[in-house]
Amino acid sequence: MSSKIIPAFEHKSRIKRALRKHLRVLGFTREINGTLALANASKEAFRNCHSTQRDEKRTLNANFIEKKWPLHRQYFADGSEVNPGAIRPALELIESGTWQSELFRLAALTWSVPVSNGYGRRMRFLVWDEANGKLMGIIGLTDPVFNLRARDGDIGWTSVDRQARLTYMMDAHILGALQPYNQLLGGKLVSCLLRSTDVRDLFKKKYASSVGVISQEAKHARLIAVTTSSSLGKSSVYNRLKLDNQSYFRPLGYTEGFGHFQIPQTLFEEMRRYLKSINHPYADGNVFGTGPNWRLRTIRACLDDIGISSNVLQHNLKREVFICPLASNYREVLQGTQQQVSWAGLLSVAEISKQAVQRWMLPRSLNRYEWRLWSKDGILTQINGPEAQYEPQLQDGKGV
Repeated sequence: MSSKIIPAFEHKSRIKRALRKHLRVLGFTREINGTLALANASKEAFRNCHSTQRDEKRTLNANFIEKKWPLHRQYFADGSEVNPGAIRPALELIESGTWQSELFRLAALTWSVPVSNGYGRRMRFLVWDEANGKLMGIIGLTDPVFNLRARDGDIGWTSVDRQARLTYMMDAHILGALQPYNQLLGGKLVSCLLRSTDVRDLFKKKYASSVGVISQEAKHARLIAVTTSSSLGKSSVYNRLKLDNQSYFRPLGYTEGFGHFQIPQTLFEEMRRYLKSINHPYADGNVFGTGPNWRLRTIRACLDDIGISSNVLQHNLKREVFICPLASNYREVLQGTQQQVSWAGLLSVAEISKQAVQRWMLPRSLNRYEWRLWSKDGILTQINGPEAQYEPQLQDGKGV
């Protein structure tokens, strides 16, 4: 069915009205310079800012959820199926087009802040509890962004250094535990697994012989460090994360609070239609491809043309940035002043897990009881409604 052609001036007005209304719904106000501010800076307000993204993603995945949940429900745990003292985590690196990738996709849909599929190099892990065959958590690694001031300042990179050795890094854009393991502080355990010999070796096996798409040169990539950032401002998980006097993450500062998450997909598509009507090249991608940079440039091009300051992309929701060094001399290697990598203190998944279970999960299991009452069907409720992410789901329909 053909869509009605909208005059350019009317199209501009529609986009302006839709954008202003959407920002008000999210709780944003406009500063004098056109940047955004959130009146309520609570974590709940942060989550609310992503509510439209969650709704869009849920709608997009509705058929997938309906079809795959019955097949993969068995891999999620009831509280009664978890023995905290016997927990034995194991990593499984997964490939696209497998049932494990479907399970990963289902698990990622429980995140209160929607996560992307990542760009460039990608590694996705399922974290299994071998004691019961249930899924504990997930880890998603992707290529890091090229410009990240907090990271680059910590390393002491020049632009030449970064260009040469950014391949030695990855970014954890998905990192966490699922219920009921999350109630047992399993998120801390899963996070610590980034700094493991298992992750280092699996990365080497997959990417050490890779060739650059542009340079066509062998990268000889080694995973020296992984960055990640909190989704809700200041992190309560990564700060002071330590086992046996070994720190696993270092805080580096905050992101710039600049981006396009506040532009929902429906409005983005409307912007693309407008740009197409004026024959703008960004409407259908450009020389930069169709990744996040193209999306940002497309939005900016539309805003500039319809007369809204692109300062609206400065949302000021800053995320705390962390680095997880696998090599003890990560700065020197990334700077290029040392060639030999020191893996001093790097433990296996099994060694880390044993410490983490004793340090966090077993004590928590003795002090709390809600985890015992968790029903795996609460996972589906989390996927279908964000409010379930923060309330215990109990078996047999019983309340607290």
